[in-house]
Amino acid sequence: MKLKYIKLFMLSVTVVVAMSACKKEVKPSTAIDDQSALTNAGDIETATIGTYAVLRDATYIRSAHFLTEYQGDNVAQGQPSSDDLSRCYRYTHIPTGTHGANFWKQAYFVTVAANKIIAAIPDASAADLRQLKGENLFLRAMMEFNLVRVFGRPYIQGNGANPGVPVLKEGVTDDTPARKSVKEVYDAVLADLLKAADLMTVSKSDIFASKEVAYALLSRVYLNMGDNANSIKYANLVIASGRYKLLQGSDYQNYFTVTPEANAETIFAVRYMKTEDQGFGAIGSMYYSGTPGSLSTPGSQGSTGYGEIYASQQYVAELDKNPADLRHSFIAPYKINGVLQYNPKLSPAAPMYYVTKYSLQEGVVNLSSPVYLRFAEMYLNRAEANAKLGNAQAALDDVNLIRTRAGIPVLTLAGIAGAGKSALDVVLEERRLEFAFEGQRAYDLFRNNRPMVRNYPGTHALNNTPNTIITQTIQPTDARVIFFVPQYEIDNNKNLTQNP
Repeated sequence: MKLKYIKLFMLSVTVVVAMSACKKEVKPSTAIDDQSALTNAGDIETATIGTYAVLRDATYIRSAHFLTEYQGDNVAQGQPSSDDLSRCYRYTHIPTGTHGANFWKQAYFVTVAANKIIAAIPDASAADLRQLKGENLFLRAMMEFNLVRVFGRPYIQGNGANPGVPVLKEGVTDDTPARKSVKEVYDAVLADLLKAADLMTVSKSDIFASKEVAYALLSRVYLNMGDNANSIKYANLVIASGRYKLLQGSDYQNYFTVTPEANAETIFAVRYMKTEDQGFGAIGSMYYSGTPGSLSTPGSQGSTGYGEIYASQQYVAELDKNPADLRHSFIAPYKINGVLQYNPKLSPAAPMYYVTKYSLQEGVVNLSSPVYLRFAEMYLNRAEANAKLGNAQAALDDVNLIRTRAGIPVLTLAGIAGAGKSALDVVLEERRLEFAFEGQRAYDLFRNNRPMVRNYPGTHALNNTPNTIITQTIQPTDARVIFFVPQYEIDNNKNLTQNP
């Protein structure tokens, strides 16, 4: 990556900023010159808003979703597509993949923008500037963590010794940075998050970073490292903060249709307003195609989206084990005249269930503000970490908290033992149900050295011979559980190495 060609820039968007008790509308310019910007608090605040705006770039958000969620077993592709998302889903990645390139480029745009601001603010600055520095440290850490999970092998494989991604620091000019090890990237992420948490003292809205947002990401990062004690520590800090709560009943069923600021369970989300509806370019367009204004009659093919990615038959079967599970609200059967439709393009034909976690925010069919961190994860991070530490009852207590909220029966140690399951088994099962379609499933399995087994109809069967075999098994050590470094980066940077 040629850093000298990357400039700090702002997107031409209107961003509503919640600062303390007031709201301020800021319209960033399309570009800020490095020499004239960041000379006072107002410039720095505007530049920070611009960094969030770069994060919100639609190519990053959409590509990030395809690279993470489509590797899982909760989704099924209903028909082959010319879009590179097909390769994301089928594990047939190529070095020139569009979504890997989009994701890499935009993540480093965010990083470079954040670095300019981080460098401009001394640690001993006033509290408002320290807050802004902390927010940019969080954004840089978030980008590096997302990058190293997509392009670097799971931390537990080799204890982080495998190649990761370049780490870009403020004040350092390097046009051809080399890849750091996975461990070095994780160490950089931890350092940024810990410092960010120390600097941030303002409890901002959940579309901005704050101390608890940094703590929540620390819990996730430590869990992926296998540092279970620290994952519990930071989950506990978020839980003890009192800032968040688990939504209940109909509020939970409507979780993804309200704005993040109005959602007491959301810790951090990427905010999109009505004026920023991406239409067919939105994440939701791949999941849903229906008549605007109603999820009760989905199915007007092509009217609002492509509707080509469905909830997998395997996921629906797991959910249907408890018919009263409120998480049925996040999928919608495609029916015509009350009859569930089957996709004839798959063999065998599979029932079509649309995914609705990315639809109908504020009544706009394909509008959503993707949730990156939410309160339920703190309980299930803690549950997974406790299960691995041998604290089975503590793990089960947190699982049951989530199950009770979902309206399904609680579990007992005797009951899971009788079913031949461990505490970790039931934690991972609950994480699957709770975080389906949120980009977590593949990482949940691979960090625990478990294979991804897709035993349901979908275009992944095209990888098999004969193609009537619908099971695809991806081992955690498979080369393609991570993506190729974008080829254009390899071509332009002699110090970058490609993934095997």
